[in-house]
Parts: sequence; structure tokens; C-alpha cells
Amino acid sequence: MTKRVLITGGAGFIGGHIAELLLERAYEVIVLDNLATGSLSNLPHGVRFVEGDTSDLEMLDRIAVRGLDAVLHIAGQASIRLSFADPAADLNVNTLGTIRVLQACLKHHIPRLLYASSMVIYGGAPQTPTPETAPPEPVSYYAITKYAGERYVHATALRPDLGFGFNVTSFRMFNVYGPRQSLTNAYQGVFAIFVGNVLRGEPIRIYSDGQQSRDFVHVTDVAHAWVDAIDNPASFGQVINLGTGHPTSVNQLADLVLQAFGHTRATYPIEYHPTHAGDMRVSAADITRAAQLLGWSPRIPVEVGMPQTIDWARAHIAT
Repeated sequence: MTKRVLITGGAGFIGGHIAELLLERAYEVIVLDNLATGSLSNLPHGVRFVEGDTSDLEMLDRIAVRGLDAVLHIAGQASIRLSFADPAADLNVNTLGTIRVLQACLKHHIPRLLYASSMVIYGGAPQTPTPETAPPEPVSYYAITKYAGERYVHATALRPDLGFGFNVTSFRMFNVYGPRQSLTNAYQGVFAIFVGNVLRGEPIRIYSDGQQSRDFVHVTDVAHAWVDAIDNPASFGQVINLGTGHPTSVNQLADLVLQAFGHTRATYPIEYHPTHAGDMRVSAADITRAAQLLGWSPRIPVEVGMPQTIDWARAHIAT
């Protein structure tokens, strides 16, 4: 029988790619999204779209009552800066939203939940690449809410009173990039932000000295990890990093983007600004666990994926 999967936040950048792969593998896909940052253009043909969000328990009930084999919970507020501007909203969307999804899973005996966690929970981890065993040291409100949501997910799965098998997995995703990432949202995706800046003739703005590093992983690789894990018992109860293990400094990223457009630092304006609160200095994933449990490793290196994404962005702006 065809398996039915709900993706919360499925009209977003990552959710849309996961929905596409699920359809290719003959899943029935339902997407719940409030379109605050998502877009219907991210949805492949064949998904059932429901406009709404995780604050609406009645909406979750109406979707779940027909039966679901899995929930992929990706919906969330993903900006560190916005989390400081409105901590209560960040808590409501990321932590309380996750609790409401968990309540729907328990009420309707949905056996599988995959949760979108984040590398930001590591904070100033002393070890790089950082393994999942590193103690979390969240330094932003956003990181705190994502880690709280992750712990609610795993603590719920360990409850002995559920009366049914409830298996969960959390993916601590690093800096995901690729086609269909927003080129205009100043709060998400530094690579896409830089590309959008150059396409619009705006200065590239770097916060801090540009020597801070990020681990950029292609959205196609991330989607495969999510979908491959759904029916893989080895991933049950696990927290798994999704990255490449190879850090790229923000200065290197800016140079790569400028080079793709025929610019250099001498020919294009770059502005340096003070560091934002909660920003991480160093970030790279130890992906040993993903390889061991899922047989997963990133297949699209930065030097291939980023030029492809820039080509997509050029075409997207042109149309």
C-alpha cells in the first residue's frame, strides 16, 4: 500500500525538495504550510497542499485522522536574528509547534516522526568537525528552541505509556543550500543572500571579519538522507548530523560568488559589519554517524553544487 506522509513546512526550500523525492518513490504526500516563508512554487505537482500551521491543533487533527505513516516536521522559524527580536514568537513556533505536532502523533498513533533540528545547538563546540556526542551549548534563542524541540521529540518516544510504537529521528542540519532557496530573504541562507546581492547589484554584507566558517551541504543530499531514513530502523531514536565535514569561511564564500559573476574584491563592494548576537564562529559536521546508520554521504561537493545553484539563480532572476 502507498504510504502517506505529512510534511510540515513542506512549501519551504528544504521541504519542497523532500516532497519531490517522496513523490518519485511513490509516497502520498501532504504538505502543511502557512506560506510565511514558503512558496507554492516549491511544491511539485502531485502533493496535497493544506494552508495552515502547527498552531492549529484542529487542522492537524483533520489531516491525521485519515491516517499517516510518518510526519516530517520541518516547519519552524529559522532566523537567529528574528529569535532575538521576538523570543516569544520563536518559542511558540519552534518549541510549542513541535509539541503540538507530537500531540497529534500520539492522539492518532502515527508511528514515525522525523524532526528538523539544527547545527546551531552546538554553539561554541570546541571540537570541529563536531560529532553528535558533543554537549550542546546553544548561544542564541533560536538554538535554544530547536534543542528544546529535539529533546521533546526524543523524550516522548521514550515514554513507556504510549501504547504503540513511536520511532523518531532528529537531523541536525548544517548550512543547506541549493536551487529554490530564497534570494530575497535576508534572514536565511548566507550563500543565497550573497548571490541575490550580486544579481541585484547590491554590496555583499559580511558580519564579523569573514573568517567564521560554515559547512555547506546541498539540499539534494539532505533530501536523500531524510527519505532514506523513514523506513530505516537503524535511524530510530537517533540524532544525526547532515553536513559535509568541510568548513568554508564566509570570505571564501564571497570570493566564490564574486568569481562566478566575473568580479573580484577589487571590482565589487564588500561591507563588513559587527557580528550578530548568537552567531557561531566555527561550524563543520562530523558525519560518521550518518554514514554508519544510513550509508549516507554527501554526493554534491561545493565546487559543483554552488555553480549549479548560481546558474539556477541567474535563470530565476531572468524570468
